[in-house]
Amino acid sequence: MVIVILGILAATALPRFIDLSSQAKASAAKGALGGMRAALAIQYASNAVNGNAVWPSTIGASMFADNNIPTEPYSSSQVVAAGTNPSGTTGGWLYDSTSGRVWINNSNYSTY
Repeated sequence: MVIVILGILAATALPRFIDLSSQAKASAAKGALGGMRAALAIQYASNAVNGNAVWPSTIGASMFADNNIPTEPYSSSQVVAAGTNPSGTTGGWLYDSTSGRVWINNSNYSTY
């Protein structure tokens, strides 16, 4: 009887823990993306104060306090590619220097 109850509890609890893992990865991705966007906004503001209101041409490690580009959690990549539309599942980051927009370089997560 005890084994049956434990089996039922395990069957109901396991899907919740599996879903927590995907939710944690999504939250980590959104947090890293927020950090990327904040660093870009600071660079833009700094450029504007100096009389040249443009977005940085590239995203570099020096833009971040720890001198590391945040890791994109779905692909574990720190690579920043230039572009305007995430497509495919390359992973890493995609940056449009004309608009200052940055995305996860994966069409499955481009709405973040």
